[in-house]
Order: sequence, then structure tokens, then C-alpha cells
Amino acid sequence: MTSSPSPDKEKPHSSGSGDDGQTLSLRILSSLADIPADKWDQVANPGWQLTSTGGLTPTPNCTNSIDLTAALSPETDNQSSNTAFNPFLSHAFLQALEAAGCATRQTGWMPRHMILEDASGAVFGAVPAYLKSHSQGEYVFDHGWADAFYRAGGDYYPKLQISVPFTPATGRRFLTSPDINREAGIQALAAGLVQVCQRTGASSVHATFLTKPEWGTLGELGYLQRTDQQFHWDNHGYEDFDQFLSDLASRKRKAIKKERREAQSVDGLEIEWVTGSDLKEAHWDAFYRFYMDTGSRKWGSPYLNREFFSLINERLAERILLVLAKRSGRYIAGALNFIGSETLFGRHWGCNEHHPFLHFELCYYQAIDFAIAKGLKRVEAGAQGAHKLARGYLPQTTYSAHWIAHEGLHQAVADYLEHERLAVERENQALAEQAPFRKEP
Repeated sequence: MTSSPSPDKEKPHSSGSGDDGQTLSLRILSSLADIPADKWDQVANPGWQLTSTGGLTPTPNCTNSIDLTAALSPETDNQSSNTAFNPFLSHAFLQALEAAGCATRQTGWMPRHMILEDASGAVFGAVPAYLKSHSQGEYVFDHGWADAFYRAGGDYYPKLQISVPFTPATGRRFLTSPDINREAGIQALAAGLVQVCQRTGASSVHATFLTKPEWGTLGELGYLQRTDQQFHWDNHGYEDFDQFLSDLASRKRKAIKKERREAQSVDGLEIEWVTGSDLKEAHWDAFYRFYMDTGSRKWGSPYLNREFFSLINERLAERILLVLAKRSGRYIAGALNFIGSETLFGRHWGCNEHHPFLHFELCYYQAIDFAIAKGLKRVEAGAQGAHKLARGYLPQTTYSAHWIAHEGLHQAVADYLEHERLAVERENQALAEQAPFRKEP
């Protein structure tokens, strides 16, 4: 699926006012290269400064007066400038996807990023948006909607996708400056997306892995609301892995100890945490082999190319953790993670030797070890996977919102989502009751 939608012929000219009454207008970017990194990052991750290699420091207006864990949680959305840093929303990450050729018109991800700005060019809001000719690499599945619309004689593609490509991690999608009212900013950006959709002939707008407040606001604006499920691990102030284990039921605690013991007892096995300036191209060569093997077996054509990993190494090395397993001097497996200000995001895994429980060790247990060691509040282990529950990762609701132009398709999807939301809620409740933690007497 590499065909591409036609570019839009018009740009939205919706306007509003900032807090001081200035007129704001909407503009569409065909590439993130068309906006300076600092202007994008000021709304993507307000309150933080990112160095050229991914070093992170809070700006003076970022204080410790709020819980940064809550700021990133799917359940909440902090309205001030003190949002937790999300590496996937950074200009460095998103632009690397374009520069490497992973998210481009040729791959069916035509950038159509929306900017809310004043006459001087000051940016007050932004949305990472792509005009798409397929539904790959999104992790919120709408293939059934596309097939049904096609059978009814409609064209589902192109569609407008609001997301971080290939990245099922919750975060703000409607990026607003603390200098404007957030609700008003979301409303202006959401209305602008509908304009782009209408003027390009796109069938729909899809905003995925939203924060819950964004999801609620879009629902009030007529977007259809969808939920799904992921599994996250929460750090309750643990001093080490054993203290985490002490919170688990005896049987679960013994099972995890056994898994770790077997994984680490592979003859000659060494496990490394590689991050920052220690990351070298040789590490990425090894990891890319693992990534290609896993990707080829799972979905046929991996989304990321080798150049992308070199680019993020240049730009975000200090926000990256590679957990690598070496045996007899040769790397045999690895897991890629990104480091936020409060959250470790697990992304990709692969291997060229298969050993019992090595996947769990590198992806889940080593991630917990790292989060505890660095004082991080949460590990998000990526999409799906109920097997994570037994390893201390609990079910969390994720959120998406969808605007569909065709009245018949809109109603059919609305009916479907009503039942789906209830099913997700019931499944999360049932899984939570099976959590491995000790029950209070």
C-alpha cells in the first residue's frame, strides 16, 4: 500500500483570538522541515527544552507544583505549561520519520500538519496530521469500516490521520500553548481538521491515542468516541525490583522469579543498558536486524528503515534506551525504549536466538528495573498483550476520536462503537480483577 492521496488544493483560514485578543489563523505544513524545531516544541512539550542530542531540562515556567505522572496519564490532561515530556511529539522524532522516508507521500503518510498562529508567526497550537491512503501503522483498526464503505460504493481513502506514525503511545494530539485557552485551541484545531477533510475529499478524521480530556472535548464537538486497551506498569515508589515483587501474590511472585532466573541463566548471556553517548552505529546495526526479523514475521513489511534509527541516534540519544542481550560476544536480542520525563515507553523488540523468557526479561522486567533505577513513574509496554498482566502491567483504557463525513457510515460506526466501548470497559474490569497483586485483607 504505497499509493498516495492527492494533495489538498486549499488551506483552511479559520481564525480565533488568543487571550490578549490577537487574531489567530490556521496554516497547513507539508513537512515539519517547514517549521523551526523550537516553535513546534514550545507547543508539543511546553515547559521543556531539548538539546541537539536529546538532553532534557525544564524551562523556568516548569515547576514541581503538579504531578507530572498525572500530566501524561490517559486519564488526565494537565492544562498548564507543565506537561510531562513526551519524546514522540518532539520535532526531532516526527521530523526524523519524514527525513528518513518512513512517513511521506510515497509511503501513504502525506504530512498535513496544522499550525495555529498569529500574524507575526508565533505558534499557539499544532496538530501532527497525515493524509493517508491506507490504514497501516496506526494500531487503532478501522479496516472493517473501510471495507464496509467500499462495498457500499464509497471511497474511504484518503482519510486524515492525527497521530504519531507507527507509535501506539498516549499523549496530547492537540498541542496548545499555555498562552491560549486550551479548550478554545482544541476547538479551533478540530474545526480546521474538518475543513481540511472536506476540501481534500477525505472521508474522515481520525485522532488516535488521545488524552481522555481531548477525547471528551472532541466528543462534544461531534467526533465519535472509541476506546481500546493497553497494559502499563506503575512505580509505587519502589526502591528495587524485589520491593515490587513483594506487592505481588506469592504464586505470581514465584513465577516471575522463575522466569527471570531461566532467562538470565542462558550460558554466556550478558544484558546491557545502552543509552546516550554510548549508543553507536554498531548497536543500531544489531538492533535493526532484530527489528527486521520481527517486523517481517508480524506484518510483512516493517515501517521503519535503517536511516531512521541513525537519525534518532543523532537527535535523541539521551532519550533512548536499548536493552541488549549479548552471548559469546555477539548481540542476540534487543528491546528499544524511549525515555520521557516520567515514563519509559517500550516500542520494539527482536532477536536472532530464541531462549525461554528472554522476551519478557528484556521488554518487561528490564524496563521495570530501569524505571525504578531512574525514578520514572510508569512503563508503557506498547499495544495490546494480555500476557503482560501476569508480569505486573495493568489494563488501561486508551482513547481515539473519529469524524466521518458520510451520514450513513457515521451512524453505522456510532452504533458499533457504543457496543465496543462497553465491551472494552467490561474486559478491563475483568482483567483488573485478575491482577497479580496481593489482595487487601
